[in-house]
Parts: sequence; structure tokens; C-alpha cells
Amino acid sequence: MKTTERIEALRRLMQREGIHAFITPSTDPHAGEYVPERWKSRRWISGFTGSAGTAVVTTDQAALWTDSRYFIQATEQLTDTGFVLMKEKIEGTPSITEWLCSVLPTGSVVAVDAWVNTTSDVENLENELKAHGLTLRTDLDPYTEIWEDRPSIPQSKAFIQGLEFAGESAASKIQRVREKIGQNAIVVTSLEEVAWTLNLRADDVLFTPFVLGYVLITPTDTLLYIAKEKVTPEVGDYLKGEGVSIREYDEIIPDLQALDLPVYVQSEKTNYAVYSAIKTPIRKESVVEQMLIFKNETEIKCFRNAMEKDGVAMVKWIKWTLENVPKGGQTELSLSKKLEEFRAEQPLFKGISFESIMGYAHHGAIVHYDPTPETDIPVLPEGLLLIDSGGQYLDGTTDITRTIPLGPLTWEMRRDYTLVLKGWIRLGSAVFPKGTCGTQLDTLAREAMWKYGINYLHGTGHGVGQFMSVHEAIDLHQFRMQWRPTPLLPGMIITDEPGIYIEGSHGVRHEDTMLVVNATEGITFGPYYTFEHLTLCPILTSPILVEMLTEEERQWFNNYQQTVYDRLAPRLDKEHKAWLKEVVKPI
Repeated sequence: MKTTERIEALRRLMQREGIHAFITPSTDPHAGEYVPERWKSRRWISGFTGSAGTAVVTTDQAALWTDSRYFIQATEQLTDTGFVLMKEKIEGTPSITEWLCSVLPTGSVVAVDAWVNTTSDVENLENELKAHGLTLRTDLDPYTEIWEDRPSIPQSKAFIQGLEFAGESAASKIQRVREKIGQNAIVVTSLEEVAWTLNLRADDVLFTPFVLGYVLITPTDTLLYIAKEKVTPEVGDYLKGEGVSIREYDEIIPDLQALDLPVYVQSEKTNYAVYSAIKTPIRKESVVEQMLIFKNETEIKCFRNAMEKDGVAMVKWIKWTLENVPKGGQTELSLSKKLEEFRAEQPLFKGISFESIMGYAHHGAIVHYDPTPETDIPVLPEGLLLIDSGGQYLDGTTDITRTIPLGPLTWEMRRDYTLVLKGWIRLGSAVFPKGTCGTQLDTLAREAMWKYGINYLHGTGHGVGQFMSVHEAIDLHQFRMQWRPTPLLPGMIITDEPGIYIEGSHGVRHEDTMLVVNATEGITFGPYYTFEHLTLCPILTSPILVEMLTEEERQWFNNYQQTVYDRLAPRLDKEHKAWLKEVVKPI
């Protein structure tokens, strides 16, 4: 079916049900960022493949909202589909409810699927619609009917994340949760929280080793709701030993309905169907999420090891790319495949952590561009190549961006490369007092480019999981212009990734994954913290306008480059070691 035919199929169902608009988000029943194929309904109905967006279809109009990362991509993919692009956070763009209230008459019915919309989203939507005389239904999933070849619910086998990687048993984590909730219960709906709590992984979600399930913890019991065919005898024995009982995935609703305890629930992450089954909800920030963002010593040690392996793969790939692009025949997709091959050579590799963003020339200006056979272009020995990628290893998740000069560059390209580098250094070398949050530090990454009238609209940094999600606890510790009050504390993992994007020309981004560590007690208002750069990969120096760097920035950068060499050299053969030594020469 073409996109226009899919829209018409939805409209026929809406007419039958007496619905005047249907809203399709990008999420699944667990409010995940990367969702299983079964719940990629927004992609199916609109044709837009970006990871974030919301599609709205009325009886005679259709619109899709997405953020600045996808403006260029969405413009291309929505052409001739019947959908109009709505650019979020751009002046003049209405919100979804503002748009619906402007195009629908009073008394109209708007519908969403309670299973894939969070409680807070449903409640906010309902209140806004009600104020304009519109009503909301939450009991309909039209895609079970109109999506004829809809994928099934994932059925991969669960497996154990051993103590040599996790550093703490599931029983210990569950006990810590119980200490925080007292004589109440908690329902854990986020897949990253389920995975962390039980030290359990699976292949249910692309790029992310999550197991599809819910966890209910009471003062006396711990219940895992999961398709039982996913549980091997080994995993079954393991869970029993950790004090966890197994229930079928769809038994979560009747069990919650029968539970007479108050239940801790996070309305921003719990779907409305699950929330509605709870008799006495206690709306709280997730105590599990607040725990998992702090890495223990075992996890940190594993992170460092994973980053060294990933650095080796990146060094091999950069050298190979610089040598082979001039020979011809390379494309964005071929380079992406080659990088995955180098990562696959490393011990404990389990796959990539997200679809590699391999943007050459003007594609580098598309913030979250990942090449497809339809968009793939040749990579030539000139201009810039932006590569944002990562690997999943049993001992850690990696996320790194490097911008590769492939030949002659314009002055503007070199300026932008240097401005991004200045921001990356300033943020990555920051020293700050206890209580500082990421929003307060975000300016450090942007100040140099602001002086040139340049900015970027995405966040500058996010949490990263330990063999979990590459975007961990995305509502907590971040570098972002928008207010995020969570203070940065030792044990947290966060990225540093400023960028500049010039549409039709080029993109530049540098990114490392960092660990918050102690710096000094300080003279006043201590302690003070700083960052350990876990990522170990050189930044190529030929584009740098050295005169734009301060002496302090230059020295810090040279020290970082030397650290990369010192840590990676023991893992490299003679040829790659010699190449890296040349690359990290001081500027």
C-alpha cells in the first residue's frame, strides 16, 4: 500500500468508529526510543523513518510533527504522501492540540491507543482538548486491523548479564528498591529499568539488548511479566534464585487490578492502559532510574575496556577510510559496513548501538541522517565526512562521533570544525561544583560558535547505558539549552557532542562519552567534579585553525590525543600504532 492508501484505510476505520482524528506517536507500550517493528505504526502510516515524530490524521488532513534533527529528512520523505510537516519548536508551528482545535469543529472525537501513549501525555491531551470542546478516546488500536502484515511481538530468548559485567546481583538491586518504596509496590515499565533491575538482556529491540516485559515489586514478591517461551531453563533457574517469579506478559493488567497496595508509578513513562489498572497510584519519579544512572566500579571498569576496543576499531576504520576513499568506489553505506566489520573483530561485540550516521558532504548537515540504498552517495577525496556510531559489547555501550577530512576544505569548513572543537574541549574539560546541572554547563559548548552567529538545536549530551541503551535516562542528566535540573555527580555517564550544520554544504560534530569524576575539594563550596573521557579515538588535526584555539585549549587537546595513543597503542599492531603516533602529534 502507498502512504496515501494507508491514510485512506485509517480514515475508513475512523469513520466507522465515529472518530474525527487519530494520533500516532513513535513509541511502544514501554515508552521506548527504539521500538520493536510491531509498534512502528507512525513510520507505517506516514512513510517518515526518523526515530522521533507524531503523525495526526483527520478526516481530510494529515500532519507530522518532528524536531530539528529531522527537518530535512522529513521534508524529503513526506513529499506526495498527504502529510504536512510541522517543525517542532520553530516559531509559528502550532502544537498538535492547537492544530486539532483549529481544524476540528466542537464536539469532534480524537483518539489514541492507550497502550502506546504515556499517562502524562494522555492526561495533558485530554485536558487541552476538553477546553476546546473536543473529547478523547483511548480504547482503539486501528493498526491491528488496517496493517495487514503487521509484525508480531518479539520473541527472542532472554539471557543473563553476568556479575562480571553488572557488578551487583538482581536480588541486591531489588532489595535496594524495596528500601526506597517501603510497604508499597512499584511497577517497572521502562525496558532499560527492567534490564538493569534483573540483569537480564534479550534481542527484542533493534540496537538495544532489551527484554520485553514488566516488573512488579511488592514488599514480599517480585514478578516478571514476560512471554514464557522467551525464558530458557537457565534463565528460569536464575530468576528463581534471585527471588523473581514469572508471569505471562499480558497478565500485568489483571494482577494490577487485583493489587490492594499503593503502587509507585512514573506517569511520564507508563502507558495509560497499565496506569488505569492501578487502584491507588503514587506518582513518583522512578526510583530505579535514579539508581541505574550511577555506575558501580565493575561497570566503570567494563566501560573503559569497551571503549578501548571501540577505539581500536575506530582507528583501523579511519586509517582504512583515508587510504581507500581516494581509490574510488566507496559510498556512505560501504563505509558504514566496513566500520561494523572492524567492530565485529573485537571481543564481546554484540552489534551496533544505533544505525550509523554516515553523512558525507551535504548529508552531514542532516543531523540524524543514516544512509539507505535510495540516499546512498559516493564518498570522494574532498570535503568532510561525519560519522556518528557506536557498538554494543557485553561490557559496555559506545557512542562516538568524528568528522573526517577527506581532501580539500573550504575556510568555512575549517572554521566550523575548529568552533565545534573549541566547544567540545571547553565542555569536556569543565570543572564544576557539586549541585551543577547539565543545562548550566551547556553554554560552554556553544559560546564560541554563538560569537559567529551559529547554533544547533539538539542537546549537547545524554546518558549512556552499560550494555543497554545508547540514550539512557533521557529525562535526567543531559547537556541541553532546555532546563534539566538533575545535578551531575560522580558515577554518571554523559556524552559531549556539539555540532554545526550548514544545509546543502557540510556538517561537523565531535563526540566523546565521559564519566563524571571527582576533581578537588576546592577552597569554597566543594567538592568539585570534572570529566574522564572514556572515548579513546583521535581527532584529525589537519582542518584545525590553530590560531582560533587558546593556549589552554591547545594543551588540553594535545594531552587528550596523547592519552588516546597511550591507551590504544598496546592493543594495536605495529602498522596502526605507527599511524596513530603520527596522527596524535601535538598542534
